[in-house]
Amino acid sequence: MMSKPGRGHSWIISLFALIASLVLGVGGAQAEPLVMKFLDEVSVGEIVPGATEYGELRSDIPVVEALKDGQVLGYVFLTSDFVTTTGYSGKPIHTLMGVDPEAQVTGVRLVKHSEPIVLVGIPEAKIKAVTEKYAGLDLIAEAEAGGSAHDLDIVSGATVTIIVIDDSIVRAGLKVARALGLGSLEPELASSGPTKALLMPTGDDVPVSDWQTLAGDGSIRSLRLDVGQVNAAFEETGDPRAIKRAEKGDPDATFIDMQMALVSAPEIGRTLLGDSEYANLLEWLDEGEQAILVVGRGKYSFKGSGYVRGGIFDRMHLIQGDTAVRFHDKQHRRLGKLAPEDAPSFTELDIFKVKAESGFDPAEPFRLQLLVQRAVGAIDKAFITFDLGYRIPDRYTEKLAAAAPEVNNAQIQSDVAVSDTSELSHLWKRIWIQKRVEVVVLVAALILLTGVFFFQMQVTKYERFTYWFRIGFLTFTLVGLGWYANGQLSVVNVLAFFSAVTTGFSWNAFLMDPLVFILWFSVAASLLFWGRGVYCGWLCPFGALQELTNKIARFFKIPQYTLPWGLHERLWPIKYMIFLGLFGLSLYSLEMAERYAEIEPFKTAIILKFQRGWPYILFVVVLLGAGLFIERFYCRYLCPLGAALAIPARLRMFDWLKRYKECGDPCQRCAKECMVQAIHPEGNINPNECLQCLHCQVLYQSDTKCPVCIKKATKREKFLKQNNMSPTTPKSGGSGQPLVGTTTTSQSTT
Repeated sequence: MMSKPGRGHSWIISLFALIASLVLGVGGAQAEPLVMKFLDEVSVGEIVPGATEYGELRSDIPVVEALKDGQVLGYVFLTSDFVTTTGYSGKPIHTLMGVDPEAQVTGVRLVKHSEPIVLVGIPEAKIKAVTEKYAGLDLIAEAEAGGSAHDLDIVSGATVTIIVIDDSIVRAGLKVARALGLGSLEPELASSGPTKALLMPTGDDVPVSDWQTLAGDGSIRSLRLDVGQVNAAFEETGDPRAIKRAEKGDPDATFIDMQMALVSAPEIGRTLLGDSEYANLLEWLDEGEQAILVVGRGKYSFKGSGYVRGGIFDRMHLIQGDTAVRFHDKQHRRLGKLAPEDAPSFTELDIFKVKAESGFDPAEPFRLQLLVQRAVGAIDKAFITFDLGYRIPDRYTEKLAAAAPEVNNAQIQSDVAVSDTSELSHLWKRIWIQKRVEVVVLVAALILLTGVFFFQMQVTKYERFTYWFRIGFLTFTLVGLGWYANGQLSVVNVLAFFSAVTTGFSWNAFLMDPLVFILWFSVAASLLFWGRGVYCGWLCPFGALQELTNKIARFFKIPQYTLPWGLHERLWPIKYMIFLGLFGLSLYSLEMAERYAEIEPFKTAIILKFQRGWPYILFVVVLLGAGLFIERFYCRYLCPLGAALAIPARLRMFDWLKRYKECGDPCQRCAKECMVQAIHPEGNINPNECLQCLHCQVLYQSDTKCPVCIKKATKREKFLKQNNMSPTTPKSGGSGQPLVGTTTTSQSTT
C-alpha cells in the first residue's frame, strides 16, 4: 500500500527530527535513566530479598545498588534502560529486576506497559505472576546456552507479550551481569569488528547451483519433526493437560518439515529465488539488511495466523548470542515458488527481512526457534520450543583483518548500548528511520490536505470532484493510516501529555511513535488555522469508518434521522463532560483514566481491528449502528478527543468558511445538509462542532442549489438575453476581447 521511498526522502525525516529537537529541546542534556521513575513503586526487598534500601545510581550504567547496613546485596535496574522492549502496542514494556553478585536473578516486577492484548480479557495479575517466576534464573547458564537455558512459560492470548518480556529479562540481565563482572561472567570488550563477512559477488559473477548442492553443503538447514516426536516432547513437560490431548495420527506422519536458508547470500539467493525474485529481494533490502527464506510443510504452520491480528509472527524468532529478532508483517514477503527444478514442494514459502539495527551477523551461527503450541482448554494452550540451527558454509565468507582491541573502561561498557542515557534519549531517531515509509506517506498526505484547505474555493467549485476526493481520502485514512499504520490519536495522548507536564516532562516517550507525533504536530497547527475539524473530519480513522459506513447505508436507502435542534444542541455538552471527567480522573490516576477512556472505541475498531472480547465489539457495533441512521453519531455527542480539541480550537486565527448574508435567513439549505448539524438555524457555523467537510463551500458556489447563486445566474442570463448575447459565445470588440459585462459560461436554472 505504502510504497518504498527513495533515499532522497530522508530529508523529510531529518527535517522533522530537527523541528522536534529545536521545538522540544531534546538532544541536549542527558535524560534521567528510566529506572529512577519506578523505584518508588516497588520496595527494594521485593526485588532483592533481604535488602532494606536503595543505594545511589551508578555513574557508569543505569543500575542502583540494593543495600543492607551499607553492604551491597544486589543490583536493581529496568530492562528498558538496556534493551528495546516493545510488544503489540509499539510502546515499551517496563520490567524492574534485580541480580545478585553471583549473577542470579533475585526478583522481577512488571511495573508498566501499554499492551492492548493484556488489557483485554487477560488478567494483568496473570502476566505479572509469570514475570515473577524469573526469580532464581541463572544468568551464567543463560550465557552458555545463548539465552535458552530456561523453560518459557506462555500465557495463552499474550504469546508475543510474554516472549518480549522473556527476551528483555534475559538480554538485559546478561548485559548488566557482564558489565559488572558478576559471577564468572567477564566484561565483554569492544571488538574492532567482525572477523569474517559474506562474499558478495554481483552480476554474472554470482554462481547458480541446485537444491541438492545447497542442501548437501549446509546452505539449507532443516528441522523435521514427526507426530511421535512432538507428543513425546509434550510428555516430557509433565503437563497432564497437554499429554491428554496428544496429536492424533500416525506417529511417523510429518508434523512439520521446516527448512531455512540465508538468501541474502548471493549464490543461495539466486539459486533458490531465481534471477527476477533475487533482483526484487535486493531492491527490498536496504544497506546492511539480511534475509532468510523459511519453507515448510506438514500439519503445523510455522507462521500461524497471529500476525494477521497483531502484525507479529509469534511462532518463531531468530536468536544469535544474546540477540533475538522477531519478525513483523512489514518484514515479510511470500514467495510463489522455488526456482530449482529439483526443489521439493512446500505449502509455505516465506522470506523474512532482518533489520540492520538488530546487530545480526550473517557470517556467525544463529538459530531459528519454533514455538509449538497445543490447545489444552477452551482458551489455554501449552507450549514447547524446537531450534533450527544455521551456520553458513565457509565458502560464502571471507576473513577480515582484525586489530587487537585496546582494553579500557569505555570498551568494557560498550556492550551496554541502550543503557547510555544519551543513546536512550535518541532511540526515537532510530524508530523514525525504521518507519520512514509511513513518515513520508503521512507527510505527503498532510501536504496534500493542507493544499486543499488553502485553496478550498477552487477545489469545492467542482462538486463531484470534491465528493470523490473526500471518499478517497477517508478511505486512505481508515485503511492506510488506521488499520495499516495504527495512526489513531486518542484522548489518552492528551491525558498523558498533561500528566507528563506535571510530573517531570520528557519528550522521549512522545517521539517514540513517529506517526502519532506528526499527527499531533499537524493538529496543533490546524487548530490555529481551521479548528478541530481538520483532524476530526479528515484524519481520524474511526471518524472515517463512521462516515464511510453511513455512505453505504445511504446507498441501500437506510432512512436518515435529524434530531430536533433543541435536543441536538443539548446533547453537544455530553462529550465535554466525558472529557472533563477523564481529565479530572487522570489527575488522580492516569492508569485509571486510561481504563475509563475505553469509552473511545478506537482501540477496538482501529488498533486491534475488532480482535477483542465481545463486550468491546458490541459497544463498537452499537455506535456504528447508530451512525447508520444519524451520521457521525459518536463524533457529535460522545467523543472526548473531539471535545479536547475543540477547547483550544477557540484560539483559531481565521474564518475560512464563506457565508452569504442570506444564509440562515431565509435560506436553510446548508444547515439541512450539514452532516453533523454544526450550522445554527440563524446561519452561523459552530466551529466547535464543524468537521470541515467543505460541503457548505460546495453549496456556496452552486448555481443549482444555492438560492443566492441561482438568483445571480438568473440575473446574468436575463442580462444576456436583453443584450442579445450568447451565454456560451461571448461577443468581442474590434480587439477580439469580450465586451464588458459578458460571461463565457452560464448554467440554466429552473
